[in-house]
Amino acid sequence: MKFTSKIFNSHPKPDGDFFLGIKSILGFKPKHIDIYKKAFLHRSVNRRDKDGNPMNYERLEFLGDAMLGTIISKHLYNQVPGGDEGYLTKMRSKIVSRKHLNELGKDLKLLHYVESRIPKTHFGENIHGNVFEALVGAIYLDRGYTYCEKFINQRVIMPYVDIEQLEGKVISYKSLLIEWCQKQKKTFHYDVYEDTGNDELKHFAVKLTINERVMAKARATSKKKAEEKASKRAYFALQSRIENS
Repeated sequence: MKFTSKIFNSHPKPDGDFFLGIKSILGFKPKHIDIYKKAFLHRSVNRRDKDGNPMNYERLEFLGDAMLGTIISKHLYNQVPGGDEGYLTKMRSKIVSRKHLNELGKDLKLLHYVESRIPKTHFGENIHGNVFEALVGAIYLDRGYTYCEKFINQRVIMPYVDIEQLEGKVISYKSLLIEWCQKQKKTFHYDVYEDTGNDELKHFAVKLTINERVMAKARATSKKKAEEKASKRAYFALQSRIENS
């Protein structure tokens, strides 16, 4: 009972709850809790340090992105001794793809700890992956490379990285389709236009044409998503030709 009391006294609420929550996510005790607080601080809070520098998770996100890439690269280098540079780069991209990082952030429920003046319901999907990278950056600053590698091994590599499954995983149908069109010397273009319709959120519609033939159409809340959705539909329509080319 005294031990529990000591923890809460050294990190008063809400700091105590934050400390215990982060400790549970990390699997080890953080030394400098203020670093982790910054990893969950959204720029909308508009906070600055004593020197007037902006305080938010974006710089830690940059650092975490680099650490994540380094540790994943080391793992792939050791696990796939026959893989060349192109293969290893492609595999790393699949592991650290924005979609995968967003899934990791969601699984760890990181959004719960974000401090923001913007309602959390207004955030896009990428907030989950951004904060995950910021958390990795915070671990590196707080405990160094060894603990950072330990966290990534436990939270990313062990539960999610399967080399054989990753080999067949498509990161971007648009990139895959463009690469195929270029190799086959086919003309292609995406016609994107705003399509609000009756939706509350603004939508974009896209028409994908290959060799002057409309292959797919799609709608989404951003141009990028609409293009990716149309590319995916076109890919499955052309799958046998693409895979046998």
